[in-house]
Amino acid sequence: MLRVLERNFSVRVPLEHAWVHLEKVEQWPTWARHIRRIDLTPPGPLKANSQGVIYLTNGVRSTFRMEEISPRDNWKWAGPFLWLTVHYDHRFTRVGADQTLIGFIIDVEGFGTAIFGRMFAAIYSINLRRAIPRLVKELESGERDA
Repeated sequence: MLRVLERNFSVRVPLEHAWVHLEKVEQWPTWARHIRRIDLTPPGPLKANSQGVIYLTNGVRSTFRMEEISPRDNWKWAGPFLWLTVHYDHRFTRVGADQTLIGFIIDVEGFGTAIFGRMFAAIYSINLRRAIPRLVKELESGERDA
């Protein structure tokens, strides 16, 4: 397995708030504008048996299935990309009562890991560079909370 991307950023909200906000994956298009829609099964909060389909705005469709979940700590799901399996880890660390460190980590494995994994990371990095500031703003402003 090869780590191809890791992005860590801090938000001024309690860890529990960050977790609840992000586990509503069907609502990610509000901040991750490269995503058109996410269908999650079963719908609602993430569970050990969660799986789904991410529809990107460029017409690409990607599936994922939960690999591990540790509430308020992390969840990791995996899905295919060409000949690779891409593992997406979402980590949450309490920095203070009202501050959380969030980490998005991507590992890849499979045929062509060195070439296709880095290609995937380069594209995904551009998407994250745009999406993370919108996510931070959404979290810290309370947008989308209900």
